[in-house]
Amino acid sequence: MPAPSVAASSRKSRRPQGRSPGVPPTPPPDPRVRTRRQARRRSDAVLLLMGAPALLLLLVFNYLPMAGLVAAFEDYRPREGFLHSSWVGLENFRYLFTGGDTWHITYNTVLMNALIIAATLVCSLALALLLNEIRDLSPRVAKVYQSAMFLPFVFSWVVVSYFVLAFLDADHGLANQVLTALGRHPVDWYADPGPWRIVLVVVAVWKGVGFWVVAYLAAILAIDPELYEAAAIDGASRWQQNRRITLPLLTPMISINLLLDVSHIFHADFGLFFQVPRNSTPLYPTTDVIDTYVYRSLTSLGDVGMSAAAGLYQAFVGFVLVVGANWLVRRRNPDKALF
Repeated sequence: MPAPSVAASSRKSRRPQGRSPGVPPTPPPDPRVRTRRQARRRSDAVLLLMGAPALLLLLVFNYLPMAGLVAAFEDYRPREGFLHSSWVGLENFRYLFTGGDTWHITYNTVLMNALIIAATLVCSLALALLLNEIRDLSPRVAKVYQSAMFLPFVFSWVVVSYFVLAFLDADHGLANQVLTALGRHPVDWYADPGPWRIVLVVVAVWKGVGFWVVAYLAAILAIDPELYEAAAIDGASRWQQNRRITLPLLTPMISINLLLDVSHIFHADFGLFFQVPRNSTPLYPTTDVIDTYVYRSLTSLGDVGMSAAAGLYQAFVGFVLVVGANWLVRRRNPDKALF
């Protein structure tokens, strides 16, 4: 009787430890899986390395300056710094809003930005649709027009201001030469604020429309051509195709762009409102916006606290506007909301 027990114990001792009888052995890891993981890690590392400069710039110029917002509640003195300047609470905001120019420059900022946003949207959509029609007839001609439209976008506002000066200079400008040839009196454009709302809107659209034309044209080219073929078979004209197919499919992109524009409606383009009018004092009733007002406050008075209060005011109102606009869009169509 003892012999079988010894034999059984010897057989048990020969079994692999840590595995139950009948369970197949664990296969070795597939080297191809390991290779794919390593390739994915290398790809992620390359992408992070490529995005590092942009993230660094975002951190340095957008997030670190937020620490300076504390100056909006201080009587900031450069020698004392943020930590030792005296605390004044909401005094800077009171000074900002009780100033006689605050509501006027706010009105100018919102009105001019709204006009520029609307004009840029209409012109960019119209030109993108027109380029799409030209591309069907002659792709080379369409590329030439597209490049010509995009070229002003790369110009700095300093360069653009000299272009405008060449047209509007009181003595040698092209506009006054045309007026003189027509028997009209020349106009001192840089002393008359009346026409400058139109001038600034035209200049802003001329400079920025090329970027949005390229963006909307790319979105149009991504639309399935079979939709247009089916509409043509049903007898739809090109206008009907653009109205019933192109514009509805561009609506999500338009909604997102408008939401982003609304968030910046209290932030005027400093170059447009400072460089193009050449900081002409007689034009302030039309061209003076929050950003130029803050700049003059810093350069003439050195009032950092009031400038920080104006910046916080712009940021807060812009945040409220974009959240409110996104809420309205989400209630109507959640797919077109930004978040």
